[in-house]
Amino acid sequence: MQQKSQTNSISLRPVTASFSLKDHTYDVLKSAIMEMDIYGADAKLRLDERQLAEQLQISRTPIREALARLEREGFVDIRPRKGVYVRPKTLPEVLEIVVVWAALESMAARLVTQVASDKDIASLRELGIKHSADSNRADIEEYSAANIKFHQRILELSACTLLSETADRLLQHMHAVRRRAMHEKDRISRSVVDHMAIIEAIENREGELAAMLVRDHTMKLHDHIKNTWQELESRSASTL
Repeated sequence: MQQKSQTNSISLRPVTASFSLKDHTYDVLKSAIMEMDIYGADAKLRLDERQLAEQLQISRTPIREALARLEREGFVDIRPRKGVYVRPKTLPEVLEIVVVWAALESMAARLVTQVASDKDIASLRELGIKHSADSNRADIEEYSAANIKFHQRILELSACTLLSETADRLLQHMHAVRRRAMHEKDRISRSVVDHMAIIEAIENREGELAAMLVRDHTMKLHDHIKNTWQELESRSASTL
């Protein structure tokens, strides 16, 4: 199985336009943080305002405004006289997010069987089979991205805007969690099998079965994290 090297430091591109600078800076920083390997053992979580300003080629003011917004959303901690740190979730927080995600996507899957067209459901199969032929050779980063798209598509096809938007807010905090989990215990091949079963249930318009399979699939991630990510229990803000 091929694995791309992961970076543990934030990577940014310069801001080249002045329009909506505050919002654009926020978007750039948030995207970069979501791509970080924040649960890696050697993760570098401290953000340097000066270096961020140099990379983006802007002043520190919009950066500070963006960081304040990201702190309110739970992505960073701003510590007086210590600096700004990307904020990994604690183990209880991660587990709660997964449980809520399971509930939301389970309902979405049920709705898909009721409201989605055959054509829309076929698009779900296209996403699901991308790595099914040879999951053992699937690039982990590529599969992780495809996996997220698969689950997002279920939410989109539910035609329930509030449900989808609520799940998307949770998913923003799940990118790094899913990225790490995909490296562990042959989860790619297991994920592919689960996805194909989910697709079949949705194609057959079996709402109860589709909801159960989606819920069980996500709770497997919950149980895996609970049983193997014990180091998060002892990780505190003072030691990041």
